[in-house]
Amino acid sequence: MKQDFKKISSQVVDWYLKNGRHNLPWRKKVTPYRIWISEIMLQQTQVKTVIPYFNAFIKKYPTLQKLSLATEDEILASWSGLGFYRRAKNIFAAKEIMKKNHGNKFPSQFDSIIKLPGIGRSTAGALMSLAFLVPQPILDGNVKRVISRLIRKNIAALKEKDLWELSTKLVNSEDCFSYTQGIMDLGATVCSKANPTCNACPLNESCLSAFKVPQQVNVKKAKNKKIILMSFALVQTKKSLLLRKNDTESIWSSLWIPFENSKMQSHANKLELTRNEKFRHELTHRSLDLDVNIYFSSKEFKLDTNQKYEWIKKDRIEYYGMPKPITKLIQQL
Repeated sequence: MKQDFKKISSQVVDWYLKNGRHNLPWRKKVTPYRIWISEIMLQQTQVKTVIPYFNAFIKKYPTLQKLSLATEDEILASWSGLGFYRRAKNIFAAKEIMKKNHGNKFPSQFDSIIKLPGIGRSTAGALMSLAFLVPQPILDGNVKRVISRLIRKNIAALKEKDLWELSTKLVNSEDCFSYTQGIMDLGATVCSKANPTCNACPLNESCLSAFKVPQQVNVKKAKNKKIILMSFALVQTKKSLLLRKNDTESIWSSLWIPFENSKMQSHANKLELTRNEKFRHELTHRSLDLDVNIYFSSKEFKLDTNQKYEWIKKDRIEYYGMPKPITKLIQQL
């Protein structure tokens, strides 16, 4: 069966105009800046999780010009709880490049966009199609799934260049905005990984997998997550908390976290252990077992360390980027 890619593309556009998720906040008041922030947030994160973070971020930094004044710490603070914090660091690095090399404006050329930190070929293609209305293919997980089912091939059996070739054939040059949003929406809401609703899909007449049991795509045996043990000493006074900036290229890089328990042993005479908290925090590929001793100190004190640390006022905690479990623990103090 030879497929008419132009027809398929037009069907995606028609479906999106009638059934697409038009109420998503980044699809309103479309600007390159808003599309950029949404695309970075949506990397490895579900739409429903991103929406409140996007709204809060845009409220705080409504334009690239406003964002250009933000420090890395301030951007990380706005990202706190969303995870995959390297994305926030990439946003900081990218806006610095735009400030230095692009007159504090988002570049409009594909070659310039793809050079920005955190942006690969698919994200650059989405930005060109959605923000500048220049047709470009995209190839996120949803699009890969739609394409592989259209031709009834297992994704694992397809080479990346083959997927890009097919995605390029599907691009709609007349309405690249609706097509690009549509193909992503179709994969997310109709052609889902499990239990696709083929009867609601506009492509079911052209799809070689329609109404058939979908092939298992990239099925991997479940692996036990790696468990990481973390032991902290969270020290507080009446008005402040002792935190350090994690300057290692490891989990929670560049975020503010407590010192290790061992670091506080030399200050034991100043501290009163008030309680201990043990809990597990689940990440996508790892489980964190946290053991946190919570101490009270009558006053702030200095530490002999090369690590950057601060006694952060409790009413200013929101201005510091911290991992979700630490933020949650502090809120319970």
